[in-house]
Amino acid sequence: MTVKVNVIQIVVSDMAASIAFYERLGVEFPPGSASEPHVDTQLGGGVRLLFDTEETIRSFMPEWERPTSPGRLGLAAECESPAAVDAKFEELIAAGYEAGMKPWDAFWGQHYAVVHDPDGNGVDLYAAL
Repeated sequence: MTVKVNVIQIVVSDMAASIAFYERLGVEFPPGSASEPHVDTQLGGGVRLLFDTEETIRSFMPEWERPTSPGRLGLAAECESPAAVDAKFEELIAAGYEAGMKPWDAFWGQHYAVVHDPDGNGVDLYAAL
């Protein structure tokens, strides 16, 4: 029996805000996604990204509650260069997103930064040094 993990699902508070954030990272969504309760898009390599609103989750799991602290999900976006990490970080902060960690040269050989998506999930930006 073969099992293949190929879906990342994120429960979002505000679909439009989440779509806007991830589009800035280069994720493409079907037209009209910002107003849908469920969104499914391809990331490449057979991996799909799904967004479901909190209301959608509660429609089949009424006892579901929003987690009280972020940090249980981590995503990372590879940038083409350290300068691209800096530029994307500055773009996202200027657009009003929260910084998790300013860009720095990490000891593991990457230029690295963290920005929080609209629900507080950390999204790493990185490039090889």
